[in-house]
Amino acid sequence: MKPKKIVVTGGPSTGKTTVIDQIKTLGFSCLHEISRDITLEARNEGVSQLFLSDPLLFSDRLLAGRIEQFKAAESLPKEYVFLDRGIPDIVAYLNGTDIVYGENYRNACTDHCYDLVFIFPPWKAIHSNDNERYEDFEEAKRIHKLLDKTYRQFGYTPITVPQGTVIERTNFILKSLNIN
Repeated sequence: MKPKKIVVTGGPSTGKTTVIDQIKTLGFSCLHEISRDITLEARNEGVSQLFLSDPLLFSDRLLAGRIEQFKAAESLPKEYVFLDRGIPDIVAYLNGTDIVYGENYRNACTDHCYDLVFIFPPWKAIHSNDNERYEDFEEAKRIHKLLDKTYRQFGYTPITVPQGTVIERTNFILKSLNIN
């Protein structure tokens, strides 16, 4: 039996990764967000912000990596695998631009289905920027709306994770999955 693939998504700086890290400390399989890896690889190639300078190339690399993660998740001998973002995130971000992208993106979303999606809403008190996260809070709110809309277009009903401590948010997700 394949594990249930659980996506944890949301705009930048909403606490997703911190909660994923907490879930991992509890012994669950978690696959990390790969966009920072792609950004850092591009920096090593001399491109400071690949998503800004060549969004389609960035998205192509991200799509290949997320498909690889999806396949890796299916082969893990666990009941649940948590993924920091999913394939529809790519389409959501592209939908927020005027970039024309191929049908392969939508096909990847329909060919690689997750079992459940948790979405973290924008939270001004914890929002911050760094070298890879350049979006301000207004942009984070816009991205949240794009993510929610895109996941719904692909047939998901994202579960909103309420604000709270890392433990409270982790417990919310685990309770929602009937894991105590």
